[in-house]
Amino acid sequence: MGYLGAVAQVLYRELDELTDDEVYAAYAPPAPDWLRVNFVSSADGAATLGGLSGPLSGEEDKRVFKVLRARCDVLLAGSGTVRAEGYGPLVLSPERMAWRRAQGLPEVPVMAIVSHSGELDPASGIFAKAPRRPIVVCPADLPEAKVAPLRAVADVIGAGAGAVDLVAAVAALRERGLRQILCEGGPHVFGDLVAADLVDELDLTLSPLLVGAGPIRIAEDHALAAGGHREAGPPRPLQLRHVLEAGGNLILKYLRGSSDE
Repeated sequence: MGYLGAVAQVLYRELDELTDDEVYAAYAPPAPDWLRVNFVSSADGAATLGGLSGPLSGEEDKRVFKVLRARCDVLLAGSGTVRAEGYGPLVLSPERMAWRRAQGLPEVPVMAIVSHSGELDPASGIFAKAPRRPIVVCPADLPEAKVAPLRAVADVIGAGAGAVDLVAAVAALRERGLRQILCEGGPHVFGDLVAADLVDELDLTLSPLLVGAGPIRIAEDHALAAGGHREAGPPRPLQLRHVLEAGGNLILKYLRGSSDE
């Protein structure tokens, strides 16, 4: 495909043609406070294959995945995704750590886990082997008996009652200097972020697969899943800013509205 030019300010490139510096530049955040969400989806809209997002992804889009992690201050993920996808300690390659040092950043971002129940294993590697102390984001009214074991291995942010208030949680992260936030899901966390109108950027890889009916979408309603009800807000307009092609995958970058104009 090669460079096809900028059409309506949308950049089209083959990922293999870009240097690492160009990929980092392509994902430079437009503002000091920025929340981006990174997801993969099948061509027909499935967020998972066999219950996991991993099989939809491949080496083709991992390069962008790793750049996004290297660029963030904090990686936010729901506890269900952490368990299902087998998240371990948040580590980066020596090359990514060197890039962060050159930018004046700590060698690795902070891992932040959203849990409405506090049902997390303090002995798991994501805590026990973490190069930086993780954060657990949970409702402020969880019983202390559930929270106390987590305080031993992580900083705990209490936000909301009965469920996590992500507006308050994001504000608390930024008060700690964690201003560049990368969310990797899952769909319920993404749905909550959309409902709270917190998403500045969606980075979406469309995998060249047809999965068929059944799997969930990349954004789901946590309130509905919990047996509650929430009025859907108005659709949020997005601007497509670039399309990177890699091995049949389309790696898309959307910004909310016209936030960079």
